[in-house]
Amino acid sequence: MSKPVSTISWDNGRVKLIDQTKLPLELSYIYCSDVKCIRDAIKTLKVRGAPAIGIAGAFGVVIGIQNSGAQNFDEFEKELNEIIDYISTSRPTAVNLFWALNRMRETALSNRDKSMSEIKKILLRTALSILEEDRKVCRQIGLHGADLLEDGDTVLTHCNAGALATADYGTALGIIYKAVELGKKISVYADETRPLLQGARLTTWELKQAKIDVTLICDNTAAVVMKQGKIKKVLIGADRIASNGDTANKIGSYNLAILAKAHDIPLYVAAPTSTLDLSLSTGKEIPIEERDAEEVTHWFGKRITAEGIKVYSPAFDITPSHLITAIITEKGIAYPPYEKSFKEMMK
Repeated sequence: MSKPVSTISWDNGRVKLIDQTKLPLELSYIYCSDVKCIRDAIKTLKVRGAPAIGIAGAFGVVIGIQNSGAQNFDEFEKELNEIIDYISTSRPTAVNLFWALNRMRETALSNRDKSMSEIKKILLRTALSILEEDRKVCRQIGLHGADLLEDGDTVLTHCNAGALATADYGTALGIIYKAVELGKKISVYADETRPLLQGARLTTWELKQAKIDVTLICDNTAAVVMKQGKIKKVLIGADRIASNGDTANKIGSYNLAILAKAHDIPLYVAAPTSTLDLSLSTGKEIPIEERDAEEVTHWFGKRITAEGIKVYSPAFDITPSHLITAIITEKGIAYPPYEKSFKEMMK
């Protein structure tokens, strides 16, 4: 496999991001040197995917605090908390964002006895560590998950859980990449993923770059291809997973889980352990982001509905754990009952 595209990186005091709203027609970059730029990039999906959002949030803390003139830690902490609170308002569902922001806060607190300039350097090193750790995590998820794919499998995916959603090969797509590296012939059917077409715009682009056989389908075609026997596995990512295994992922994932169950097709979730939210007992407690109506009423800036039409547009849905065959993480594969599997995994 060729080296994956670099979705996010640190570039001489700035954060370099692929503008994913321009793909696949244009590969262009955003350079953020202030925290507002980072928050807006997360909010408007210029950077997206739970792991990538977490990395962006960590770098947002670094660039937000780098010009602080605080003379003591109390002043520094007040500024830091304001920056973290500001970034945390960008998107509510992906727990990786809050995991990364909390890690940055804890890093500062554990180094409060050092000078302000030294704490800033340590915060940058922590953000870079989060980025590098995600690369390793993606490879481990791919390694564990590749065992579940057989030579000749055709996999159905939803949204984009590849290099564009992480710091490396991705979660769900990372498993496919690893299986191909191991010599297995894998084909992919990619849901378009309305309303913003992450499957059509991003997943197919990634897989084409990797020279992996991919077929694009409309979201409402999934049942037909399953019935026709064209799908052997369903593989999705996650934005937050409760302790019982209930999983929040891009809207439409629940549809696929029901269809997969009806057609006796295994459905796997791929996610790093930083996506686990063991403080929540079930998916009912996961906050679900609602997106702007214009994402549904307009198509690339052009209105496609009558004026005044009401819109309900949750960005995610909850797939109940009983519909999930297994959850693949960097620490291994969790099987039901997930509460027990997660406890063993996180020891």
